[in-house]
Amino acid sequence: MSQPKWFLHPILIFVSSVVAVALSLTLYIYWYVEVRSGLKSVLERANLDSDQVLTSHTWMVILVLSILVGIILMGIFIIFVYNQKTLQLYRLQSNFINNFTHELKTPVTSLKLYLETFRKYELPREDQLRYIGYMVQDADRLTYNINRILDLAKIESKTYGGKLVREDLVKKVEQFYEKNRHLFDGCEIQIHNRSGRSFLYPISPTLFEILLMNLFTNAIKYNESEVPRLDITFELKVRRLHIRFEDNGIGLPQSEFRKIFKKFYQIGRADDMSAKGTGLGLHLVESIARVHKGKMMVESKGSGKGSVFSLILPLKTLRPERKEGSDG
Repeated sequence: MSQPKWFLHPILIFVSSVVAVALSLTLYIYWYVEVRSGLKSVLERANLDSDQVLTSHTWMVILVLSILVGIILMGIFIIFVYNQKTLQLYRLQSNFINNFTHELKTPVTSLKLYLETFRKYELPREDQLRYIGYMVQDADRLTYNINRILDLAKIESKTYGGKLVREDLVKKVEQFYEKNRHLFDGCEIQIHNRSGRSFLYPISPTLFEILLMNLFTNAIKYNESEVPRLDITFELKVRRLHIRFEDNGIGLPQSEFRKIFKKFYQIGRADDMSAKGTGLGLHLVESIARVHKGKMMVESKGSGKGSVFSLILPLKTLRPERKEGSDG
């Protein structure tokens, strides 16, 4: 987005408008005082009581004028805030387009390279299988990014199909990990349920798996440790179930806590490619949490100290049951 010219900058326009209103108010009061003094001298020459005629009208004019000026200033302020929000959204969307284009272009370029290699050279079967494996990974990456946009569009338009099914959340997380264990090779992932209870909760199985996939992959993707670690803990607290996803990743500054769930928001800068991903993952996670009448929270002790993402679900729709065992 090109920078606006200095004389069109919203802050300058806002300040100029306030100054113009204040100047207009000052000139009007000055004009009113002059007219009033002239009218007062006329009334005195006519032997009329000027105080009785002018006092009540003066206060009425000042009151109405103050209300009108207040309304004008409020309107200017609302327009200013709206304009700033619009510019912010435009920048976020621009960053999203830049990064999503990069996310799509990289696997497409890789696929093209492998296909050209197949076309030009006779490769041994072993090399063919290896390159085919890379191509499948690139295709999976493309599918994953495209599906995230489609899923978000369906959720926000409330057209995502499927009924809520009451399932044991502990088993659901364990089954998800077992099914996708191959995606997290070299990572240490543990599931803890110290209460020994099963937690039955109405969920959309497909949406809940999307939520888990985003939280799992974020814990690994934004991690610079030799062995990425993710601990998933089920905790029952005052009418709420907290499912904590604690990692040993890059962590977050406190200033980012409220921003990271916004659509298109990314930590880093798009122009130097320090911003990773599409800025949709955590927004998608929060949207799915709301579909399930829950909410997301994040904690971190700072950069390099890991993060904790918590899915908080209301107890009124939760049915805890005792079961064998304690730790997953």
